[in-house]
Amino acid sequence: MADGLPPDYFVKQQIDETRRGRLFVVSGPSGVGKDTVIQHFLPLIDRVKLSVSATTRSMRPGETQDDPYHFFTMSEFRSLVEMDALLEYAEVNGNYYGTPRKMVDDELQRGNDVLLKIDVQGASAVRKKVPDAVLIFLMPPSYPELERRLRTRSTETEDQIDRRLLDARKELQEIPHYDYAVLNDDVPQAAERLRFIFQAERCRVRTSPTPVLAPSYLL
Repeated sequence: MADGLPPDYFVKQQIDETRRGRLFVVSGPSGVGKDTVIQHFLPLIDRVKLSVSATTRSMRPGETQDDPYHFFTMSEFRSLVEMDALLEYAEVNGNYYGTPRKMVDDELQRGNDVLLKIDVQGASAVRKKVPDAVLIFLMPPSYPELERRLRTRSTETEDQIDRRLLDARKELQEIPHYDYAVLNDDVPQAAERLRFIFQAERCRVRTSPTPVLAPSYLL
């Protein structure tokens, strides 16, 4: 140790000054707990910025503009698409969601990692545009537990719940196309698992094509 500095100080400093951020994507079926897990995760790690998605869905009680979404009318959203201002966008349960491109590019250039919370369709679009993006699928402990969580939050009609559960079965089949699968059976533990993934990816020197298989009990 020189002058009281840790042995890896200069190496770490050089890496921090030259690295470009990585793009991370967290997806999962509606009701799996993405927002809750991410809220627990963000205080656990530095240099991670959460991208705020744009949406045309109605604002729910307790929500505000820019928290947890940028809320747009359908006309405004179409304008964003026409200007190529979105990294990805997709229709989910009758509403459109998209990722503003500029914020992502700016933060990556600053050396910060960016976390996107988007649906399975959006994750697939991001992978095509950003091949080295890290895709993480958040899984429920079981299908009945997912249904219980959807009903507990009391934000959808019965028809909407049925549609989300049907979509969930299709989304769970996409797990093999992701880099990681994280089980959300306990929120703090799931947040820790996310932290481990981010730390591992910051040390990665090459990628592996080996897919993750979906657990049979979720299909």
